[in-house]
Amino acid sequence: MKIAYGEALQNITKKEGGPFGAVIVKDNKVIARAHNQVLLRGDPTAHAEVMAIRKACKKLKTVHLEGCDLYATSKPCPMCKGAIQWSNIKTVYFSGGYDETAQMDFGDREFDEDFQKTEDGWRQIDRECFGKIGNAFADMEEHIHY
Repeated sequence: MKIAYGEALQNITKKEGGPFGAVIVKDNKVIARAHNQVLLRGDPTAHAEVMAIRKACKKLKTVHLEGCDLYATSKPCPMCKGAIQWSNIKTVYFSGGYDETAQMDFGDREFDEDFQKTEDGWRQIDRECFGKIGNAFADMEEHIHY
């Protein structure tokens, strides 16, 4: 957690994004460390957790990070939670919660609550289209390795 905290403090001085840091560890070794780079990259997905996952995947040459732990300076937002789940990281340690991030004017709790409500503005259309994609994927799945 000290390394994640250091990443967040470093980012406060660099002003590359929000004051957040994350570290991914496997077998007691740091695999990746990152801080929020939303402003630097002009990319709203460049959260510390996502950046750390990208680095860890590249270093380990896999999209599956089972056996890794993630340390974050705050509770991951819904987007980061999704990235963590998709990468198969099972254990996440975090310091501040949504109450603490709200004090810094970050709306993580609001996003989380909104996502759990009905999906206003989201409309499923043309279900058959995805069925066609699914069939095409099934035909070539044996050639794709994750």
